[in-house]
Amino acid sequence: MRQPDDTESFLDDSDGFDAFYTSTAKRLVATVYAMTGDLTEAEDAVQEAYVRAWQRWPRLVRDGDPLPWVRTVAMRLAISTWRRTRGRLRAQFRHGPPSEVPELSADRVALVAALRELGPDQRQAVILHHLLDLPVEQVAREIGASSGTVRTRLSRARKTLGEQLAEADSTVTAKGVAVHD
Repeated sequence: MRQPDDTESFLDDSDGFDAFYTSTAKRLVATVYAMTGDLTEAEDAVQEAYVRAWQRWPRLVRDGDPLPWVRTVAMRLAISTWRRTRGRLRAQFRHGPPSEVPELSADRVALVAALRELGPDQRQAVILHHLLDLPVEQVAREIGASSGTVRTRLSRARKTLGEQLAEADSTVTAKGVAVHD
């Protein structure tokens, strides 16, 4: 009778998945939230991505680090949901956030608003590279684009974000709400 090796016993063990989930879930929710600007949608997309990862867990572990796969699935799910519910989100923004949502800082609001001005491809590149500190080459692999394309998206996104954030900063300063030294 053949004895399972260490890899096989790890693959059969749900503790490996539990440890993976515990160590990666919060940061992945934050990443998808930065992409979508909607915490509930981010949590839903991440939860579904982990469900799909659990269904494929042995293969994902055997192929290497499962985090890029889970992150890609979560991002794609979030983008698909965003496209399907665009009208609902517009209505929510027209009527304002629910009253039980805590007040956000002006800087965070400006950043999320500026990220929303980017196209999905640029936003995804910025989040993966700048918020998760992934190298350009890894971002390119995860989104299925060349390194040059990723650099172009980052450059254009930084320009747009700079303009949006400078405009937001001058608007806030002009209203007398905040002054940055």
